[in-house]
Amino acid sequence: MQFRQKALSKLQSPEELDLPVRFARPQGWLVLTVTVVVMAAACFWAVTGSVSSKLSAPGVLTHAQGSYVLQSPVAGQVTEVLAKEGETLRTGSPLLKVRTERGYRAVRAVAAGRVTTLVSKIGSVVTTGADVATVERVERPDEPLVAMLYVPGDSGATVPVGASVDLTVQSAPTQQFGVLRGRVQAVGRTPQTERQIAGFLGDTQLSRQFSRQGHPVAVMVRLDRSSRTKSGYTWSSEQGPPYAIDSMTLADGAIHLAAQRPIDWLLP
Repeated sequence: MQFRQKALSKLQSPEELDLPVRFARPQGWLVLTVTVVVMAAACFWAVTGSVSSKLSAPGVLTHAQGSYVLQSPVAGQVTEVLAKEGETLRTGSPLLKVRTERGYRAVRAVAAGRVTTLVSKIGSVVTTGADVATVERVERPDEPLVAMLYVPGDSGATVPVGASVDLTVQSAPTQQFGVLRGRVQAVGRTPQTERQIAGFLGDTQLSRQFSRQGHPVAVMVRLDRSSRTKSGYTWSSEQGPPYAIDSMTLADGAIHLAAQRPIDWLLP
């Protein structure tokens, strides 16, 4: 049996136990140290830190009781318009005078409110049940506005009452006046249908727009009041717009959701 000469020489030489062994180069130790420090910092932040998020939703500025569509209880021709848009009426106040087959009849407000839209004009022919006006349910002209936001149905449960909200108002450019401030006052328990939204806002086009992505959850936002601004509300800028904000103005809301610890995302 023959052995290679190199193997025989290896067997005859003593073990080099006294020579140092290099497990890693200095560059490797540096990389390992940095990695450990970063991982430790990430774990500490995951346990003690917090991450906030926002939920965006479209909406409209209105009053807390909403609006209703006034329909004519009679058929005939409008001979006189007794109210005008923007006017606040009491319950039972006449809006139109209609000539019917049985004489003249008045179409009256069924609840106190402000007339936002008058559909019928002098000379118009109306039928029983025809829409003649839209009325906001308010009892006095200075009632504060609220914002009604319509969030996706699967996100409604994530919105806490009291959360701060930033509102971008269509009639007040953000670059010039900033955003309108508010807080969540109430969150709907169930998603709303297009018909329910139209019944509250008195506007079928808006209800169709807000229901485009499915049945949303209604979120009522109370606007922060301020005596130092022309609009009467608090803005991210010092003064806000130098004019009043009208009801039924479109707005986009950014709801600040509750902050979460990053480790909560990993836990079941």
